[in-house]
Amino acid sequence: MITITIPNNNNKEREYVISVIFKEFMCIDYNIQYGSKNYEIKMKNNSKLIVIDCFFNKHPTSLSYLKNENIPKKINLVKNQFTNVDGLPVIYGNNKLEIKEDIIVCGTDIFASIFFMLSRWEEYVNKNRDYHNRFPATESIAFKYNFLNRPIVDECIKMLKNMLIELDSSLTFNQNKTKLYLTHDVDEVYRWKNWRQVIRSSLGDIIKRQNLKLGLKNFSKYFLIKRNKTKEPFDTFDWLMNESEKLKTKSRFYFMSGGNSIYDRGYAINDKYILNLIKKIKKNNHYIGFHPSYNTYNDLERFKQEKELLSNVVGIDLKEGRQHFLRFEVPTTWQIWEDSGMKVDSTCGYADKEGFRCGTAYEYSVFNILTRIKLNLKERPLIVMDCTLFRYMNHSHKSAMNSVLTMQNKSKNFTILWHNSHIDDMIFYKNFLKKQC
Repeated sequence: MITITIPNNNNKEREYVISVIFKEFMCIDYNIQYGSKNYEIKMKNNSKLIVIDCFFNKHPTSLSYLKNENIPKKINLVKNQFTNVDGLPVIYGNNKLEIKEDIIVCGTDIFASIFFMLSRWEEYVNKNRDYHNRFPATESIAFKYNFLNRPIVDECIKMLKNMLIELDSSLTFNQNKTKLYLTHDVDEVYRWKNWRQVIRSSLGDIIKRQNLKLGLKNFSKYFLIKRNKTKEPFDTFDWLMNESEKLKTKSRFYFMSGGNSIYDRGYAINDKYILNLIKKIKKNNHYIGFHPSYNTYNDLERFKQEKELLSNVVGIDLKEGRQHFLRFEVPTTWQIWEDSGMKVDSTCGYADKEGFRCGTAYEYSVFNILTRIKLNLKERPLIVMDCTLFRYMNHSHKSAMNSVLTMQNKSKNFTILWHNSHIDDMIFYKNFLKKQC
C-alpha cells in the first residue's frame, strides 16, 4: 500500500481529490498522513513522487481559495516523457521535472488542477451567465485556452500513473470500464399539441421559410395523426431502442413530470400515451430516469415533488437523470440531487459547446465546495448534445461528426444526448451509431 503525505491545510479538498484519483479512477489503496510541505507519495519500494503544491498552500484558510482572482490567467503546456505528444495544459504549477534514482519531483500541481475541473468551483466564483442563467462554455478557461475538447483530468491521471510506474514497475492499475451512454431527454412527445400549433407552424413554413409544399404537408399530416393514419413524428422511441440494442446497450429515457414555465410540460406524465410508452420502455428493459423541470435546479421542494410524482407513475425508484435545459448551479444542484436520493446526475455538459466540462467523461463522486463534503452522488458528464451541434454551433453533419469522433477517440467512455424530438438530424445520429459497431 502506498502512503500519501499532504500539507495540513484544506484537508477536506485534498482528501476528496485524492480519493477520486486513487480509489475511483486508479483503484489503488493508500494511507494518508499529514504534515508535509508538498504532496509526497511513497511507494512500497520506498521510492517517492513529490508533487509541488502550487495552489492550496497559498490559501491555507478554509474556503479562502474561492475567489475569481484565483482562476488562472495563463495556461502553459508541459511536455515530458510522462505526458502525451500534445503536451499537458497546466492549470496550476509549472513544467519543472526532476528525476533522480528513486525520487521524481513534479512541478505540475496535478491535484489542484484536477480539483479545479471536477469540483467546478470556477463556476461558483465566475458569475457570468447566459439567458437561461447557465455558466456558458465561453466563460470557462477550458474554452479560452483551447482544451475543452480534451479530457484533461484523464490526461493528468495518465501522467501521474506514468510517474508512479517509473518509480515502481510492479504497480498495477485496474482499468476503468468504458461505456457508451445513449441518453434521451423526453421534452416533447407531440410535434403539434393542437390545431393552433399546426396552423402557426404551417404558416411559418409558407411565409417565413417560403415552402408552400412543406406547410401543406405538415398541415395535412396533423389530421392524419389525429385519425391514426400516420405516426407521430416525435415517436422515435422504438427506433432509438432498436438502434441501442444493435450495439448491445440500452437507451436511457429521462421523463419530465412537472414545471409551469414556458420551457416545460410538452406532455402530462399521466397521459395515456405516456403511460403506454413507459410500459413499453420497461418491457424492453431500457432505462427510465428523471428530467426535472426548468426551475428545479435550485428548488429542492419542487424537485422532490416532481421526482415523487414520476416515481409513482413509473413504479420504480428513480436513480439517474439530467436537468432540463442543462440548468445547473454549483454546488446547489448537486446537493439537491443528493438530498433527494438520486444516484447519478448527467447534467454537466455545456449547451453552447460540445466537450469535457468536467475534464473527464467518467463517472465520479462530486464535492460540495461550501460544506466541504464528498457526496454519494456521482456525476456522469455529458459530452455531446444534439442541440449543441446543430443549433448553438451550427455544425454541418460532416464537421459535427469530426468533432464528436475526435473527442470519442480521446475518451472511450462517452455520454451523448439525443432528444427523441430532434428528428431533423436523425440521420446524423444513425451514422454516429454505425461508427460504434
